[in-house]
Amino acid sequence: MSEPVLQIVIASTRPGRLGEPIGRWVQAQAEAHGGFTVELVDLGEVDLPMFDEPGHPAMGEYHHDHTRQWSATVSRADAFVFVIPEYNHSFNAAIKNALDHLHAEWRDKPVGFVSYGGVSGGTRAVAMLKPVVAALRMVPVVDGVVLPGVFSMVADGRFLPTDDTNRAAAAMLNELERLTGLLRPPGTGRD
Repeated sequence: MSEPVLQIVIASTRPGRLGEPIGRWVQAQAEAHGGFTVELVDLGEVDLPMFDEPGHPAMGEYHHDHTRQWSATVSRADAFVFVIPEYNHSFNAAIKNALDHLHAEWRDKPVGFVSYGGVSGGTRAVAMLKPVVAALRMVPVVDGVVLPGVFSMVADGRFLPTDDTNRAAAAMLNELERLTGLLRPPGTGRD
């Protein structure tokens, strides 16, 4: 069986965002973990328009190339880590739009969260997003990484992890690996 594919999804699309250095740190942690083939997926580069398919995503009949490409990307994955900011006590529009574009491609895949923001560290965004991923039949892991006061944790375009953040990432990745093993279809991996 091939190694499962873990996609690290950078949810923020704003210029100057902190999600990019945090996402690159998560990518390095996941690569060092060794349980996955790791892909970094930047929603700023994916550049999906606001949901514009005429049919319901559950039908899987996509009319636009951008949706078909997004479907192929997400279909490749066996698990996800969403690197998610908190905007106005909730998640940002780009991650909701990315989720809403598809349906079956998300099913039966575990998802971990690395959240960041001010005092709450993005926990309110994750709390609001968990029912959305559950509706798509994704499996949110309990362990995650919470980054309160994140502005002091990024310097010169690099995320500066602490021992606690490294331990939290390891716990999340271990849980993702365990759940991926339980949820992944038998055989050589997803098509």
